[in-house]
Amino acid sequence: MPVIKPHDILAGETALRQWAQLARVQANDVASADDLLAISPRLSRRDMAMAVRYSLYMLQLRAPGPGVEVRIAPFAAVKILEGPKSDPHNLTPPDVIELDPDVWLRMACGITSWHQEKEAGHISAVGERDDLSHLLPLPID
Repeated sequence: MPVIKPHDILAGETALRQWAQLARVQANDVASADDLLAISPRLSRRDMAMAVRYSLYMLQLRAPGPGVEVRIAPFAAVKILEGPKSDPHNLTPPDVIELDPDVWLRMACGITSWHQEKEAGHISAVGERDDLSHLLPLPID
């Protein structure tokens, strides 16, 4: 099942751009790099879901494969990067990364880095390929 339906791609792109624009405005008002970790623009639940799904769709295009599962609860999950697939008895791949929506969108949009969010304890990652820093930020502009 695709992370975003083809007819929702434009809505997802629009929602992601809106989130990024609001986040950049908030980023201009922060006093320190640590304050960037609190940036959390509010969108409607539907728009937030569309922004997450579209950004995960973009991630899949950049790094296709079955080896790492990226979960952004409660909105979506995708499998990316080459590597061992999940075994038939356990559908979870050996590498799993779990993030909150705002954490994911901050990194996807270049507001914060993987390292900043990891150091702050905002990333739950298990496995050998638990660093997506080489794939972020995503090209959204």
